[in-house]
Amino acid sequence: MTIVLAWLEFAACVATIGVAGPILTRNGERIARLTGMSQSWAGLVMLATATSLPELYTGISASALADAPNIAMGDALGSCIFNLVMLVVLDALSREEPVWRRIDQGHILTAGFGVILIGFVGALVLVAHDGLDFRIGHVSVYSPFLLVLYFVAMRAAFFYDRRPHVTAGEPEGPGEGESLGRAIAYYGLAALIVGGVGALLPFAGLAVAEAMEWKTTFVGTLFVAGATSLPELVVTITALRLGSADMAIGNLLGSNLFVILVIALDDLAYSQGSLFSAVSPAHAVTAFAGSIMAGILIVGLLYRPGNRFFGVIGWISLSLLAVYLLTSYTIYLHGH
Repeated sequence: MTIVLAWLEFAACVATIGVAGPILTRNGERIARLTGMSQSWAGLVMLATATSLPELYTGISASALADAPNIAMGDALGSCIFNLVMLVVLDALSREEPVWRRIDQGHILTAGFGVILIGFVGALVLVAHDGLDFRIGHVSVYSPFLLVLYFVAMRAAFFYDRRPHVTAGEPEGPGEGESLGRAIAYYGLAALIVGGVGALLPFAGLAVAEAMEWKTTFVGTLFVAGATSLPELVVTITALRLGSADMAIGNLLGSNLFVILVIALDDLAYSQGSLFSAVSPAHAVTAFAGSIMAGILIVGLLYRPGNRFFGVIGWISLSLLAVYLLTSYTIYLHGH
């Protein structure tokens, strides 16, 4: 009975995010379009911020309320690799040609910053456990560096998007019956709902971990991360079906950058000490896997392979899927 109740609580949180997430992202896309953003920049900023709010609320709740640092770190880094494995789904859904040939190569810049930031987090987790855990109060000195790197990445992406040679899609005008005020109102309401559920999600994850006798690192990296990544999945598939491949990939890569900001905020919220020294070193595996997957994406964007296995997905997608599955199994074996 305890197992059933734990899974029902978790499923209720997932279902609520699954309903409110698309409302949040659709209105985030409307705000971006009505304010004149390009498709790439809309995906990178507005949609990525909207779809990453569950990770933000869940991480802060896990750090400040549930005292579950492994859930917080696992959710953040697990979302990174979950976002990148979504590219496999995009490749399979892109029936006319491989998705790598439909995406502007300007996304290499964002993917490159993802390699740096996610890999940096993995290194910080390891060095914090080796005694290099410098703090100001309870906050790690590494968190300000993560904040600076995030804003450097966003600034570079902004100025790159404004260059005349960038071929990203131009913003569309407002549709019939659309207004900026209504979009902002719906966006704010959906954000409040996602925020409330996101605050409950770590407790549901802890209940599942306890009932199933699973490690919190594993639950956070796979189940909680999968739940909080539902909005990314919905908006990415929707964007691809609407012919906005650049918006889809911009959303995924922008979410990965935003998650690094979330980790820094989680460290601020965790009052027991440095978040990096409190979590399992196994999270470094997830971080390095995220860097490898971002590197594979860069290869795909540069090489633009056209061959597919069984006419479904190419070797780039198979490589991403293999890294994700291997990482999940490693976390299951060695997490805390």
